[in-house]
Amino acid sequence: MNAVIVNFRRGLHRQNTTQAVIKVDGAKTEEVLKKTVTWKSPSGKEIKGIITAKHGNKDCVRAKFERGLPGQAIGTKVIIS
Repeated sequence: MNAVIVNFRRGLHRQNTTQAVIKVDGAKTEEVLKKTVTWKSPSGKEIKGIITAKHGNKDCVRAKFERGLPGQAIGTKVIIS
C-alpha cells in the first residue's frame, strides 16, 4: 500500500522529526493502524516506523519513526506493509 509523507508533526514553536503525518491512498485509517512504514532515501537507506494514530478528518495518520526523518522526506512516497 502506498502513501505520501505530508509533513512532520509539529506545534506552534517546534516540530518533531521522529513523527510524521502521512496521507494514505485508498484505505481507511482504521485499516492501517499498527502497521509498519518504510521510507527509502535516495542513497538506499531505509528508515522504518509504525503507524500510531489517526490524524485529522481526511484519512491522514501519524507514524513514529525509529530516528528522525530528513527534510527531503516530505512529499515522497512510503510503503505500508
